[in-house]
Amino acid sequence: MAFREFDTPQVSRRALLRGGAWLTAGAALAGNPMGRMALAQGGAANWQAVTAMVDKYVSERKVANMVATLGWGARDPQYIARGTLALGGPVKADADSLYRIYSMTKPITGMAAMMLIDEGRLGLDQPIAELLPAYANMQVQKTYDGSVTDVVPAERPITVRQLLTHTAGLGYGIVQKGPITTAYTDQGLIPGQVSRIPIPGIGRATPVEGLDVFADRLATLPLVLQPGSKWSYSVSLDLLGRVIEVASGMAFDEFLHKRIFEPAGMTSTWFTVPASEVGRFTTNYGIMNGTPIPMDPAKASIYLDKPPFPFGGAGLVSSPRDYDRFLKMLLGYGVIEGKRVMGELAVRVGTSNLLPETATTEGTWVEGQGFGAGGRVTDGAYGWGGAAGTIAFVNYKAGLRANLMTQYMPSDSYPIHEGFPEAVTADLATMQGAKA
Repeated sequence: MAFREFDTPQVSRRALLRGGAWLTAGAALAGNPMGRMALAQGGAANWQAVTAMVDKYVSERKVANMVATLGWGARDPQYIARGTLALGGPVKADADSLYRIYSMTKPITGMAAMMLIDEGRLGLDQPIAELLPAYANMQVQKTYDGSVTDVVPAERPITVRQLLTHTAGLGYGIVQKGPITTAYTDQGLIPGQVSRIPIPGIGRATPVEGLDVFADRLATLPLVLQPGSKWSYSVSLDLLGRVIEVASGMAFDEFLHKRIFEPAGMTSTWFTVPASEVGRFTTNYGIMNGTPIPMDPAKASIYLDKPPFPFGGAGLVSSPRDYDRFLKMLLGYGVIEGKRVMGELAVRVGTSNLLPETATTEGTWVEGQGFGAGGRVTDGAYGWGGAAGTIAFVNYKAGLRANLMTQYMPSDSYPIHEGFPEAVTADLATMQGAKA
């Protein structure tokens, strides 16, 4: 499943929160000390392919702005920033501009759960019914995306591991078809937001108020797959937010702030953009027939409103500098600038392949690859992308962290999710060759 270009007045709801692609970037320098030295000593000129990519998209007005952030180990990052917060606007985009990161929220939620697992307050293979009793006797659609009343009992309980890896059998209103999609909408199970402006094809259903209500209502609907049987993009990271609340005794958004954002020095990451920060907020664009059309203007953004509940799968706004700090903490195995935010084991396990042995990835976006705590895992790399064109990853073999921020939808209107890692890999290969 992917976004479809805005070549009609209709916008595909199925793609609004989807993110992910890539993740082999950095393999060119994996384990190569000379390559690391090349990057460590290099300047912006080293990132010629990334710079060319950023320049091209902005100069051709395909996007209003683009900020690439690249960091080596614990070193300060390099920023390649072009464009303005809105097309034709006076304010230039930079490391502190604010972006809707959509599904790049998922790795943050995943790592929050890993912290609780590390502390013994959650178990990786713990049935979530021990915390949320409503999930004790789940039913499963007999036919995928078929009838919501022709169901069979779940063969095994939903576990924390399954929520982390999209293998719990849960659905997604943006992925499923048929009656289950209608049921999700009717129950207000809408874990994301796009705009205050009515947009054809997205719908204007009212989300439920409260993460507890979201979890309770979700439990009344059948699963689309047997738990632990297959990777299927879902609302699992949103439900995990409620599990985190119960396990920690703290509101989910408060937990993220106190346990991750504050200690990691992430001062520009929120579910609601404060009024005082609107001046550095970007506009999000819909791509219609190749032309960017404002769909969520910064000064009238839906992200200025308090969301119905904190969307653990797609709700955060962040800056290039802030998300780099999250990645820097992960690359430091839980430590950033001498301060420990997470346990080393929690990071190592969370960025490893956590897919259940019973789950297949055949025919999915992650076929032949692994999946960790809310992000794809492959060849020493971990990360995910967002529905508005953002992308981020760490590569442990190369000692690299990288993120790209821009704002447009659908995400596959342009090949940025694939193009950015390819550009990074090309530059790394060039650096390695120069030092060989």
